Amino acid sequence: MQDFNALKRRIDWQKVGGLLPVIVQDFYSAEVLMLGFMDEKALEKSLEDKEVVFYSRTKKRLWKKGEESGNFLQIINLGLDCDSDTLLILAHPKGPTCHTGSSSCFEPCSSTLTFLSKLESLIASRKTTPPQSSYTASLFAQGTKRIAQKVGEEGVETALAAVAGGEEELLDEAADLLYHLCVLLASRSLSLNAVIARLKERHDGA
Repeated sequence: MQDFNALKRRIDWQKVGGLLPVIVQDFYSAEVLMLGFMDEKALEKSLEDKEVVFYSRTKKRLWKKGEESGNFLQIINLGLDCDSDTLLILAHPKGPTCHTGSSSCFEPCSSTLTFLSKLESLIASRKTTPPQSSYTASLFAQGTKRIAQKVGEEGVETALAAVAGGEEELLDEAADLLYHLCVLLASRSLSLNAVIARLKERHDGA
């Protein structure tokens, strides 16, 4: 368990003029969501509520992100930079972070990892749509067994492309395999993040 009292003692409040810059990043997708500022009271309130609370420089008061929209930022982890004058918060956003309705205040600037997370969300949303509306929806309608068969087929095709095909063919087959794997995981209400967590467990225990 992280020692938050030790973290608070490390902050150089004088250096930052009483307002600590705070970068909020999506814990799962690694997307940078927003930048804000905290004074000591805002940090204390954030740690107490386990949700991000800023100090609003325009309103001159504490401001919990989502207090009007309901799109709160649940704190998963946090850490200071090497100079102890900037805070990084890893959070689980409860809805779009930006007032424009976008997931990030920095869109369209995003990484490939962010795209993969959004693709997973799109795939999961197809579970409740009519089968004729999309290929993904039709897969869900056929059930987990059929999806698993597709993963097996794409796995074989990826292996064959690696041995006998060119780079473009291998990339195409690997993309098909990854997509169908995401569908398979979604059919069991799982995600790539759960797979990554399992890999991390194995790595940490190695």
